[in-house]
Amino acid sequence: MILFQILVLLSQLVGLAGITLIGVWMGKLGGFGWDGSGKEFNLHPLLMTIGLIFLYAEAILAYRVFRNSKKVYIKSLHGIIHMLAFVCAVVGLKAVFDNHNANNISNMYSLHSWIGLTTVILFGLQLLCGFVTFLFPGLQQSLRAVYLPTHVYFGVFIFGMAVATALMGITEKLLFTLKVPPNDYASLPETARIGNSAGFFFVIFAAIVGFLVTYPDYKREPTEDEEYEHQPIIMK
Repeated sequence: MILFQILVLLSQLVGLAGITLIGVWMGKLGGFGWDGSGKEFNLHPLLMTIGLIFLYAEAILAYRVFRNSKKVYIKSLHGIIHMLAFVCAVVGLKAVFDNHNANNISNMYSLHSWIGLTTVILFGLQLLCGFVTFLFPGLQQSLRAVYLPTHVYFGVFIFGMAVATALMGITEKLLFTLKVPPNDYASLPETARIGNSAGFFFVIFAAIVGFLVTYPDYKREPTEDEEYEHQPIIMK
């Protein structure tokens, strides 16, 4: 399992590199604040990528990294990380709406905003359904087994949507901020290189995470507290 360990470590390094680049990029665009200005907007890309890309992936990978641990502990960790990701997403959404409203900028006009809001809504529903089904109060084991493949599928699907939304958002932000020559987007100034690099790291991160959660040899090992007779192919 040396390759598995290498890939997990690489995923962490690549994911953190992407988040760091987003933070550096937003820092160069004025930094952060909570006053309706561009500084508040800058919290949006940082919080959304932390929550719906990095933390989301961490929650998914928990079933792989701790595949020999009792499921009850992994489920709790999985749920807690998802909750943290959801909080980041909600605060990130408020930041962008506050900024738009304070500066008379239209909301929900771009494809990025359409897909982004859809992603957050689906993530919230996924979190709610997972909590009701697998945690408190919990459904009967037969119903959990029926719902589990759907939960697994949408977990991967929503993560993919989050990455795609981030790439659209990065491009949109670069086009808006780099419009005047000689510092236009086509000249590839420093901020463009930082933004593009962040998006590139997120693509690599998604590829590694996708491989880790779909490769059959890395699936979770059954333990004494196993709830289901049949394990899903991915994530658990």
